[in-house]
Amino acid sequence: MEKYYSTEDVAEILGFKEKTVREWLRTGKLKGKKVGRLWRVKESDLEEFINNAEKYLASEEEKTND
Repeated sequence: MEKYYSTEDVAEILGFKEKTVREWLRTGKLKGKKVGRLWRVKESDLEEFINNAEKYLASEEEKTND
């Protein structure tokens, strides 16, 4: 059975604020499932995000530089 992480766990692992992680989930940059009012991220989806972080974070930088 695959492990699931909370937004708090993901924020701690990635070194970002929980608000940023929730934004990524809402916009689809990070895959996750909403369980009631809470988000859960599968371990494999988090690993995919980490492995492709350059792509995701580059698009974040472009938005802030505009």
